[in-house]
This record gives sequence, C-alpha cells and structure tokens, in this order.
Amino acid sequence: MHLDPTSLRLFISVIEEGTIAAAAEREHIAAAAVSKRVSELEATLKTRLLVRTNKGIKPTTAGIALSTMARRALRELDEIAVHMKEYSSGLRGFIRIFANISVITQFLPQDIKSFLSDYPNIQVHLEEKITPAIIKAVYENSADIGIFSGTTLGHDVEVLPYKTDTLALIVPSGHPLIGRPGLRFADALEYDFVGLHTGSAINQLISNAADSLKRTVSVKVQVTGFDSLCFMVDSGLGIGVLPLDIARRYSRMFDIAIIPIDEPWAKRELQICVRSFEALPTAAKLFVKHLGRGSQAGR
Repeated sequence: MHLDPTSLRLFISVIEEGTIAAAAEREHIAAAAVSKRVSELEATLKTRLLVRTNKGIKPTTAGIALSTMARRALRELDEIAVHMKEYSSGLRGFIRIFANISVITQFLPQDIKSFLSDYPNIQVHLEEKITPAIIKAVYENSADIGIFSGTTLGHDVEVLPYKTDTLALIVPSGHPLIGRPGLRFADALEYDFVGLHTGSAINQLISNAADSLKRTVSVKVQVTGFDSLCFMVDSGLGIGVLPLDIARRYSRMFDIAIIPIDEPWAKRELQICVRSFEALPTAAKLFVKHLGRGSQAGR
C-alpha cells in the first residue's frame, strides 16, 4: 500500500474547506484532480473517507482517523526536511576526530568549546590516538579529522597547519641538571627517562635526537599519559619530556622542575589532516575552518 504525501495534503484540504472546489482553489489545482486523488485514496484504503451532504463534504469515522494520522505524518515529513537541511548547512551533524595527547590536553578543549557555542546541535566524537593510528584512520575514513605531530608516513591525505608547541624536560626537584650552565639535551641522556607509550610522537622525537648524537635513551618506566609521567618523575624514577605548557600546569601539582630544551627539534608543528576537504561532511568542514582561524590567531 502506497500513500503519497500530495494525496494526504489534498484530503486534509477537502476536510478543512468543506468542498472539493474550495480545496482545489486553495491548493491551486483542478477540482477534477482533487476528486481523483480522494477516490484513489478510498480505493487504496478500501474504505469510504468522505460523504456528501447538503452542507458540503464531511469525513466518515475512517476519514477523521485518517486526517489525524495524515497530519502527524505530514508534520514528521516536514521535520525530516528541516533536519536534513540543517545537516546540509552544517547546523546539525556528527564529527569524528582523532588527535594525539598533546593536542587534546593543550588546545582542543577550548577550540571545541568555542565551536560548539556556535553550532550546539553538532556532536563531536573525540578519541586519543598516536600519530600513525590517526593518519591511518583518516586515510581509511574511520575518522573525519586527524590532528597530530610528526609526518604522514606516506599516506595520501591533505595536511593543514594547526598550532605549534615547544617541548621541555621535567626533572625531580633538586635534580643535578637544574641550573647546569650550557645544558644540552646530550647531558640529559646521562639519566634514566620516563617514557610515554610506544608510538608516541614525543618518544620518537627523543629517540631521533639521541640517534643524531649516536646515543641511546634509557627508558626506565613507560606510561600512557602525562599525569602518570609526572607521578613517576616526582617519585624520582627518571626524567621526562612534555610540552612546555603542560609541564607548567603539572609543576603546580607536583614537586618537579622544568628545564627548557634548546634544540630545533623541541619546537613542533601540530597539523590537521583530512582525506579530502571537499568530500568532508559540512559539519566537519566548518570545524576544520574553525581550527584554521584559531591557527592563524595563534601564530
């Protein structure tokens, strides 16, 4: 059984106007066409919907029931159209974002908050991942947007600038490196490190820096987050590397000291990647543009 919206609208008009002629005038359609639509409805539903009286047309009991259901159905169809228009315009939507821990802890909370204040009906699904997993997810379309540091590892994705950050050493209070004149990263390699989880971009930078010095990094403990790393450093289990802004926050909670790393590799470019900007859902496009505006403001 197929009931088309046009027939239902005409049927409601007939009931509301009281005559087929008045309904036809209201809907700007021939009276014969209205009459045919109503007859087809009755044939499809196998029941009489209207009766003619000396006062015009009146709905039968079945006609009253159909008019109630038809109004509800047409209202829901209108709501579908409105909602779909909101999706196409970006006023409503769902964005899948994968980002590394540095981005999530430093920049994304405020960027997401300001974005959602403009687009409250958009939902954001955010997952923390390491850089290789971020790039792979975007390339395979498991994520709309990736935000990372490092390289794209050969995957064919579009890359846009986001923010910069600077890495710093954190050491326990009273550590011998504190205040050492002319300190270089090579000096830090004399001590045990507390490292982040395997695949971390910071780990890779530290390892590359040690390789360039023909040295190795002695990782005593490996953890999965910045707070855990600070707990370990505070306990004297090693030294660590964090983004400077994050290190400053944790230095207020832990008995640790911050030592700048005066090396070119310690300043990082954080980047946005998408599979194809033009192919993104509208909501995701709006978010990338929002991040881009924040990027320009922060440079």
